[in-house]
Amino acid sequence: MTRRELLELVAGLALAAPSRVRCARDDRLDDTIARAGDVIRGYSAEGFHRTATAVDRASADRLIALARAAGAAASLEPFALSRVDPIAQFLEIEGRRVDGLVVFDAPFTPAGGVTGAFGSAGSDRPIGSARVPPNGEAALANLRARSPHRAIVVATMGGRPGLCPVNAASFSKPFGPPVLQIGSEHADALDRAAKAGTEVRVVAHAARRDATAYNVVSTIQGRSADLAPVCVMTPRSGWHANASERGGGLVCWLEALRAIAAARPLRTAHFIASSGHELGHLGLHAYLDRNPSLAREAVAWVHFGANIGASTGEVRMTCSGDGLSAHARRALAGYSLERISEASASQVGGEAATIGEHGGRFISFIGSNAWFHNPGDLWPDAVDAAVVARFARASADLALALANAPPASSRV
Repeated sequence: MTRRELLELVAGLALAAPSRVRCARDDRLDDTIARAGDVIRGYSAEGFHRTATAVDRASADRLIALARAAGAAASLEPFALSRVDPIAQFLEIEGRRVDGLVVFDAPFTPAGGVTGAFGSAGSDRPIGSARVPPNGEAALANLRARSPHRAIVVATMGGRPGLCPVNAASFSKPFGPPVLQIGSEHADALDRAAKAGTEVRVVAHAARRDATAYNVVSTIQGRSADLAPVCVMTPRSGWHANASERGGGLVCWLEALRAIAAARPLRTAHFIASSGHELGHLGLHAYLDRNPSLAREAVAWVHFGANIGASTGEVRMTCSGDGLSAHARRALAGYSLERISEASASQVGGEAATIGEHGGRFISFIGSNAWFHNPGDLWPDAVDAAVVARFARASADLALALANAPPASSRV
């Protein structure tokens, strides 16, 4: 697609204004709120949504059923990985045991663990100690890359007390020393022990086993097969039950799917709900491997990221530099969401960053959340279903506007 064609396309999106979509809708906001509650309640109840586990597979099967109930054909696309299965993961310190979680893109300790004096990260003591936020994978990676330690223990410092794991961006290429994550409620004790040089034992023992995970995908054919498609994506895996982290994105994905399935728009729409989010976006990479030109060829990728409609925090929008922001804001304005903050494309995160790395165009929604990666991220307390529903309806309008954008050649 040339720059001229892209500019003509963006201008043409106004012809598919979201207001027209809303007039055609025969349900009420309350109906969307009820559906949102049903989706997130069930997702939260499934359990720990770690990639390639039994919960992950059951969650995929349920999402297929929800997609089919929304009027679209959906299926599973498998991808292979070397799953991490924790065996023993704890810290022995001052005569007590503190349970933790291994870092999934680091090597593991032997079954007996590693013993030595405790010190701050970067010190000359065998075992290092640090504090890391749940979104601090880059900081932790830098710490590990230059670490002199035989093992590191990190306290995960989330918005609420608890063990809030860090994503494993380098899952396919583990590096550094073994790392054990523990809850933030133990952070002060770690600091005291590191200052005193206390003798500790770190066990971060796990094994890797061949496994299969699944993306949930659906394609709705447009009336004009020669037009560039629209892609709509959301992750569906992660740490703990992650009701508010992933639930809002799943609702938006389903509502956009529902709207496009009912409308039969001009352009084909591809939907992907990917597993492997917490492992360096493995599922999206597998999908792009199957569809190598799609990242660049799509009119736009609409990304429903973390924490949409969480009961704490706020949502931020990030758009690639092609004029899509105005059209996203038009959709949001119909639901009193036009005042959300917007970041530059260089600050994009999540799966939209992967699309950007492939040269694709995107609109991304990602929020903040005090329950991020926390075991307490559960329905109903962590979720505002009414806000989720407003975002979902705006998202459906936006996806339809993109899918009904006229061909660039008609604007020449």
